[in-house]
Amino acid sequence: MSGVTHTVLVEWDGDDRSSEAGALSRRHLPRVDGVESVQCGRSVSAEGLEGGFHWMLVVRFRDRAALAGYLPHPEHRPVAEFIGGASARVVVFDVEDAV
Repeated sequence: MSGVTHTVLVEWDGDDRSSEAGALSRRHLPRVDGVESVQCGRSVSAEGLEGGFHWMLVVRFRDRAALAGYLPHPEHRPVAEFIGGASARVVVFDVEDAV
């Protein structure tokens, strides 16, 4: 089996909610079985190619089964609901490790 990287890009609808989203993500997401790491934050890129997105969340999963279990997990809900309610636009992109 190979790991999966789950990337979420968020454009906030109004005020910058990055600090709140980061705190929620770091508190809740590591409690989900199969989550290997959680990283999040605003871009520090000098290129300026963020395309209007303000914040990124990257969750590393043990495998595809762990990702599938994460989506309905109760610890995922507060994060997903917060992002959904505070965002103007969200992109989710999942990639499996090359074998």
